[in-house]
Amino acid sequence: MNILVINGPNLNLLGKREPEIYGHATLQDLENDIKAEFSDHNFTFVQSNHEGVLIDWIHEHGFKIDAIIANFGGYTHTSIALRDAISAVPARFAEVHISNIHQREAFRHHSYFSDLAEKVVIGEGLKGYSIAVNHLIQ
Repeated sequence: MNILVINGPNLNLLGKREPEIYGHATLQDLENDIKAEFSDHNFTFVQSNHEGVLIDWIHEHGFKIDAIIANFGGYTHTSIALRDAISAVPARFAEVHISNIHQREAFRHHSYFSDLAEKVVIGEGLKGYSIAVNHLIQ
């Protein structure tokens, strides 16, 4: 299976940003762990702090791959444009959040993507990505 893993704004700071919420592992650690755990599958990992770049990746890959796993970070709660991009492509979709967004600030409680996702993983830390992959490859 070919899977695009998209990480949005500030996820490049994993391991540095609020480790009490996000842990000490880096984005590179996450990518290495996923590749090792699911070595029979092909992954493309991308991260950007820019909404348009994320949309471009969805447009570029969403018609050629099997699935998208996305943690859109703060855009989860604000971006109708990213929602429209996910809706436009046939790739299967899973949404991941490292922290439990429902136990944080009220503005984080709503996701523009959860109703589009066939799997939503919230509050499982970096393990949430593996949970999403396992769902998609079943």
